[in-house]
Amino acid sequence: MKILSVAVPCYNSAEYMENCINSLLKGGEDMEIIIVNDGSTKDNTGEIADRLASEHPTIIKAIHQENGGHGEAVNTGLKNATGTYFKVVDSDDWVDEKALQAVLKTLHYMIDNRKDLDMLLSNFVYEKQGVKRKTVMQYRDAIAPKHIMSWDGNIKFGVAQYILMHSVIYRTELLKECGLVLPKHTFYVDNLFVFQPLPYVKKICYIDVDFYRYFIGREDQSVNEKVMISRIDQHIRVAKLMTEEFLKTNIESKKLKKYMLQYLSMMYCIASIMLIRSKDKEKLKQKDELWQWLKDTDLELYKKIKRSPLCFANFIPGPIGRGIYVIGYKIAHMVFGFN
Repeated sequence: MKILSVAVPCYNSAEYMENCINSLLKGGEDMEIIIVNDGSTKDNTGEIADRLASEHPTIIKAIHQENGGHGEAVNTGLKNATGTYFKVVDSDDWVDEKALQAVLKTLHYMIDNRKDLDMLLSNFVYEKQGVKRKTVMQYRDAIAPKHIMSWDGNIKFGVAQYILMHSVIYRTELLKECGLVLPKHTFYVDNLFVFQPLPYVKKICYIDVDFYRYFIGREDQSVNEKVMISRIDQHIRVAKLMTEEFLKTNIESKKLKKYMLQYLSMMYCIASIMLIRSKDKEKLKQKDELWQWLKDTDLELYKKIKRSPLCFANFIPGPIGRGIYVIGYKIAHMVFGFN
């Protein structure tokens, strides 16, 4: 059996997908690379996928489907995964070779010694175009490296520390057991991919290696601010799905519940900031409607998110509150360079 299955969603990715896949091939036969050609029409993504699969038949699978969006490509990758562990690597990103070896060594150890690890965390790097000093998102202050822990162990995430798709590897069967199915034709589902399985995770390990290289620089990327504003309806849809998942799931650990609440606060914060940044009266109305939806859905959850450090400025009336929000966003942007 393969150690690690990696789904690589590809949509008109011919320009950069080989760089991504070549970085994953450094893992050798421990790897299963599932290239999902999500209905590409503008280039030869499908041909490249088939060629790579023919060149590496024991490692690479090429799957072609009608366009269903990033989430559906991840769903397809998960359905076809045979590895013990599962990760998503977007086709314009790549992984570090040395860190990949450390990841595989760790997963080998967990399997060979029957540690039943559910989630492996590692660092990711913002590979922002034109920036020499790259920002590394690490978790060494939140969780001690190379220790197997539960949520109630010595784990403490800071306000700016979130488990993102770039930093997480899940046990494949856990993802299937928790019923994870991402919505079609929706951006920002990577948040749901990380969020929904969390209550099912019992054993966590973190290794302090800069594994995932997250490229930022294309104007059409979903994290580009203008693109985010234009697709804010999809971000809101994901935030609502995460809210509903949170409310219906039995979350035993108080620490995990607090962290998931913090994650939800971030989602509502981002939505509010993007709607403010649009400078559109209709979008400001949409912001109020989002918060009203949360209030109507669950009053107690609304109160908790409203009081969070990320969201309190939203409730300061008029331009002052909006100004505080925007200043906070600009500071965070300068520090992390996330879009």
